[in-house]
Amino acid sequence: MGLFNAVMSLSGAIDTDVIEHERLARHTSYRIGGKAALFITCHSYHALRRAIETLDREQVPWVIIGRGSNLLVADEGYEGAVVTLGREFMRTVLAEDGRTLTAGAGVILARLVNEVYSKGLSGLEFAMGIPGTVGGAVSMNAGTRTEWIGSLIEDVMTYQPGRGMRHYAHDEIAWGYRECGLPRDEIVLEATLRLHPADKADIREKMERYLSRRRRTQPIGSASCGSVFKNPPDRSVGKMVEDCGLKGFSVGGAEISTVHGNFIVNTGTATASDVAAVIRHVYGKVREAYGVELQPEVKFLGF
Repeated sequence: MGLFNAVMSLSGAIDTDVIEHERLARHTSYRIGGKAALFITCHSYHALRRAIETLDREQVPWVIIGRGSNLLVADEGYEGAVVTLGREFMRTVLAEDGRTLTAGAGVILARLVNEVYSKGLSGLEFAMGIPGTVGGAVSMNAGTRTEWIGSLIEDVMTYQPGRGMRHYAHDEIAWGYRECGLPRDEIVLEATLRLHPADKADIREKMERYLSRRRRTQPIGSASCGSVFKNPPDRSVGKMVEDCGLKGFSVGGAEISTVHGNFIVNTGTATASDVAAVIRHVYGKVREAYGVELQPEVKFLGF
């Protein structure tokens, strides 16, 4: 790998911050993870394109992350480059029609929910309490069992290495439960959402209802990656885990939440190996009891 050449090419480049041997535990909601060989923040589209072209030329593997809210990083870290999106990707623009809003992929979802509320726009209330960024939310079609961000999207702009920017209308993307049909090798840059005006008191009431439910049913405030597994059709992973008597099961500092069986929390000393061991245990027990092979919702890096 041409890590040295990549560092030399990108250090000091405009709109680009490069850190070597950065601990990824600082960048994940699990607060777990070893070091990345390179940690690159790109503050503009041109900086992103230059960084990706450099990494590809030097044969350095790379991955894009947002807030690391759905990510488990190996204790050994990642022998490649972790790329994040900075300033230019944290902007929002409301169109003249007053209801079509474009948000950069780096915008924190919680900030966007509050921003559209302040403008008297409804549609995103279901995202109240969901961590992460707009880019991550689009990539995994974040939401609830009945509402998801894909239903609001009019247009997505991506960057495909070697080809440049690409635009997709809503109907050009296959949307599914925790799935988005965008090509895996493309990076979400921004998304345009169609919202609708509503009374701010009504919007606030919905936001509070969603947040209250999450606080009641999920270990909000604990270090976790959110839901570990996707819910199979007509089944609840949390219920299956609970019925298997697994709530509270732990390995090292990783514990199945006593609040929700589909959350594995870091009680303070968990390693990635601890979490992975709990994941394997849950997978095996649920398969044994129900014949269901659970699919992970969490993403793995460095394993």
